[in-house]
Amino acid sequence: MPVPFSRGVRSSLAGMLLVLGLALLAACASAPREAAPVTFRVMTYNIHHGEGLDGRVDLERIAELIRAQQADIVALQEVDRGVQRTDRRDFPAELAALTGLTCVFSNNFAFQGGEYGNAVLTRFPVMRWTNTHLRMLRPAEQRGVLQLVLDVHGRELLFLNTHIDYRPDDAERLANVGQFREVLAQYPGLPAVFAGDFNDTPGSRTYIAMSENWADVWVSAGTGDGFTIPSQAPNKRIDYLWIREGSPLHAVQAWVPPSTASDHLPVVADFTWPRRVD
Repeated sequence: MPVPFSRGVRSSLAGMLLVLGLALLAACASAPREAAPVTFRVMTYNIHHGEGLDGRVDLERIAELIRAQQADIVALQEVDRGVQRTDRRDFPAELAALTGLTCVFSNNFAFQGGEYGNAVLTRFPVMRWTNTHLRMLRPAEQRGVLQLVLDVHGRELLFLNTHIDYRPDDAERLANVGQFREVLAQYPGLPAVFAGDFNDTPGSRTYIAMSENWADVWVSAGTGDGFTIPSQAPNKRIDYLWIREGSPLHAVQAWVPPSTASDHLPVVADFTWPRRVD
């Protein structure tokens, strides 16, 4: 027969259990816990200074495509501001107004009395940004890599956008990739997405060099060939989204929407990463 506890012992045990329970609750409250993952959508798009296959400059259809894809961050290449061929219009300001997104523009090249370069549209707060002009091996259009640090649901994301040399000789592109490594080293530990028109195809020396530090999103998340140029009957993949190697980011899916608003097609992808809350 079990021996019954005295009232004093029972009281003592109850007190100990209460203290233990309160300690466990405090430990659980202070320990980090897993929360819903951060998710966001990215697009990269060479807009060909807004000129579609019909020869018309039409920013509304560019913006309509961006809105339809519901992208959170959009990397744009071949963007005019104050350029004669596009009636001195301010493309970054117009696209920001048409999409409701914040626009950061980087001037790389003085052209026809105005500015020509890359831009990023984003619905996330921009914490800081800069543009680095890429070193040139020979006379040509000045290129650059635009860098933004964004606040994505309380976490810092490095987002890069570029448009590099198109000539058959890949020496300039390979030199650019080397400079990208230098730029990346300035943001140690930050999860990063790199978007842009790299003017080279998978398997090329440029692609292999990029793959040393970056994972090609299309390989892990895309379906089909991912061709982006020419937009009416695409037969090459030269527009990319990349994830920094070692980042906790994960590409969920990637696709190429149809459009004739530019000579390129855009690439769109959904990303996720684990989030912890205190």
